[in-house]
Amino acid sequence: MNRLLLAAHPKSYRSRHGAELLACLSEAYPGRSWPPPREAVALARAGVRTRARAVADDTARPWWLDGIHLAALVLAALALVPYLQDVWHWALRIDPGTHAIAFRHSGWFPWARGEGGRTRLLPYGLLPLTALIALLRGKPWIALPAAATMVLAGSVFSGGTLFGTEGKVGLGYYGLGAPITAHDPVLSAALCAACAVLAVCRPGRLRRHSYRRLVPLAFALFVAGGLHVIAVSPLFQRGMFVLEIAGLLAAWVSTAATGDHRWLIPVAAFAFVRVQAIVLRPDGLMRSLPDLLVLVLLIAPLPALAIAARRRQDRALLG
Repeated sequence: MNRLLLAAHPKSYRSRHGAELLACLSEAYPGRSWPPPREAVALARAGVRTRARAVADDTARPWWLDGIHLAALVLAALALVPYLQDVWHWALRIDPGTHAIAFRHSGWFPWARGEGGRTRLLPYGLLPLTALIALLRGKPWIALPAAATMVLAGSVFSGGTLFGTEGKVGLGYYGLGAPITAHDPVLSAALCAACAVLAVCRPGRLRRHSYRRLVPLAFALFVAGGLHVIAVSPLFQRGMFVLEIAGLLAAWVSTAATGDHRWLIPVAAFAFVRVQAIVLRPDGLMRSLPDLLVLVLLIAPLPALAIAARRRQDRALLG
């Protein structure tokens, strides 16, 4: 289990110091496969800092372009999470039965037995999934049409056999606060705008991530589809809350370690999309947390990251 903590460090660091670090952990905590929580947090934080410094020292692309790329990845993932179960069932041709995602609204696939015989050909979740994979590989010209179709689906499609009514009704995603539904144009429009900027600004300079980054995505698809975990279940809500808080903490650690502002861009995009969903929350959908608490959790990281970057820059000048 100690090797999992090394995954937070870059590959180059693991190859040089991985064996030494594992030996130190075995010597300090004999007979334990996992160090104490405080030590585990410290190792994870050190790994995030090391990765952040490596990213900040890379001059192959401007910081703002990398920040927009990260923001597009965050928005694509945010748009995908409610439809993980739906995409899994479609890919494996599974009839979800009564576990179908919002089946009364979105319709059923042709091979499934649903109420009223309403069917659709594709899951709406294929659009953000395509955008996410394309962005991971640094190909925004592929992500842009998928994001544009998301905008079209949310503003025009109101039925039919392509996405059913998914583009107009859709299942809400809650996480930190109010729901984001498929017909909410802000998320899809922000993703589309980010992809357009990336496609115009010399996409060959974008960072290309390995296909291994898709392993957590495949695991999430398996869990959501196999266990029929949908976005309105308490388990899903708690899990997404933890992941979102962890992402905000990672952005803060990275900014404090480097003084770089690129991590402020995805946090700002995430906060903007979530805050507008709270302010313009559709009627009749549940609240996961009190609005005031969610607003504080979403807005507070922005000045915190800016202050952390300024303090790091001031220390660098004094040093």
